Amino acid sequence: MAQPAPPTPHAGTATAASAAALPTPEISQLEASRVEDGLLLGFAVNFELPRSVEDALHKGVPLYFVAEAELLRDRWYWRDKRVARAERTWRLAFQPLSRRYRVSFGGLNQNFDSLPDALAAIRRLPNWRIADAGTLEGTGHYVEFSYRLDTNLMPRPLQIGLGGQAEWTLRLEKTLRID
Repeated sequence: MAQPAPPTPHAGTATAASAAALPTPEISQLEASRVEDGLLLGFAVNFELPRSVEDALHKGVPLYFVAEAELLRDRWYWRDKRVARAERTWRLAFQPLSRRYRVSFGGLNQNFDSLPDALAAIRRLPNWRIADAGTLEGTGHYVEFSYRLDTNLMPRPLQIGLGGQAEWTLRLEKTLRID
């Protein structure tokens, strides 16, 4: 069985032209459904890693992606009430000895042969339970959803050098009204 080809490092740094060639990150799907157990949220995001982020991944720097969902209820007399909050964090790492990508979530790990396959695993989540049934009483609920590349979970020396670099900023946000 043939080994997959190693990822080729990219020469130089990302220029404005190469950054402009990347598609604009977006939330392509965000839907909520009430079930008897509570509220399920499904999402899909589209983004590509900038060249400098991909280079860092291939040099052994793990990347952390975080999805957050807050369920809020409208209140006319005060700020809207936060009813529930849920968060998921994925760790994406390149394993140089096996030339594979590992996606970790909690204590679960899954290996992938290519970066597009590994990214596909963290770009969508179909049935994520974000609230129990008891929290959905009444009307006027909405979900504030965000998805981001979390550089605060990276090794401390790298955090210092990333300040102000736009290619390391991935943050998508959307609000969804619950019927």
